[in-house]
Amino acid sequence: MSLTLDPEIAAALAPMAGAMAEADPPAVGDVAARRAMWEPIIGAAGTAQPIPADVTTREYDMTTDDGARITVRWYAKDGATPGPAVLFHHGGGYIFGHIDLFDGPVSRYVSASGVPMLSVEYRRAPEHPFPTPLEDAYAALCWLHERAPELGVDRDRIGVMGDSAGGGMAAALTILARDRGGPKIARQILIMPMLDDRTTTPDPHLEPYVLWSYDDNRTAWPALLGEVAGGPDVPATAAPARLTDATGLPPAYIEVGQLDVFRDEDTAYATKLSQAGVQVEFHLHPGAPHEFDSIAFDSDVARRAIADRVRVLRSI
Repeated sequence: MSLTLDPEIAAALAPMAGAMAEADPPAVGDVAARRAMWEPIIGAAGTAQPIPADVTTREYDMTTDDGARITVRWYAKDGATPGPAVLFHHGGGYIFGHIDLFDGPVSRYVSASGVPMLSVEYRRAPEHPFPTPLEDAYAALCWLHERAPELGVDRDRIGVMGDSAGGGMAAALTILARDRGGPKIARQILIMPMLDDRTTTPDPHLEPYVLWSYDDNRTAWPALLGEVAGGPDVPATAAPARLTDATGLPPAYIEVGQLDVFRDEDTAYATKLSQAGVQVEFHLHPGAPHEFDSIAFDSDVARRAIADRVRVLRSI
């Protein structure tokens, strides 16, 4: 029996199918076209559900190690008890997306869990290739750690989270913080993370269902890494699938859809962490493509996934 879409996700995708079939996909290497195509879709998905009224936001300007100014946005539920916090990294293949487009999802996580989040406006490739986006994330982690007392945050209960490229960045950040002896990270929550620059050969079982495509991967990774993408010299802090020693990394929650280009690299990463003695909770969602929770947020699989994420947030 071949792989098939979850029926509820298929129904949610049906109105989009005609437009997607008629549209010419962007050429490999065309970052601008991908920004123009995907950012309106992400924005619409983020506001398709109500934005909670019980979450307050504050913006801060933060100076990075190279002197740049980036924005971080603090989300907190009204009346929430001080305790843990999470540093959130948005998706977009490292080449598109910004924090405004993810106001809805972040606010809903905060409202449902009571755990505040700091969302990072990291700089994007190709204008800012590796390691700049990751260094922005590390600077934000240090910023949150330093300001923990005034924000009501327990420094021993700071987690990192992200989806897609943001999940890959969250994973890379745990490696960087460990290697530098930096701020403690209590938990990593990796949602369909983008981990391996070598995932470029189409899987015929997956190709009919992918939303983030192999051509997207062949565009995004070189934008981030340049000519070294796919070669032997890519560090684990750029592509966490390259990690050889997972010892000492924080407990991980990892999930991915079975119809996602990132399925195999995420499964392998969960195994790699487990073999190093890292506590891992791993979910493989059958019939689910990339970003299934945004496409079909009322589906049973999306509701289960969101409930699991909220449960893990509360456990930090």
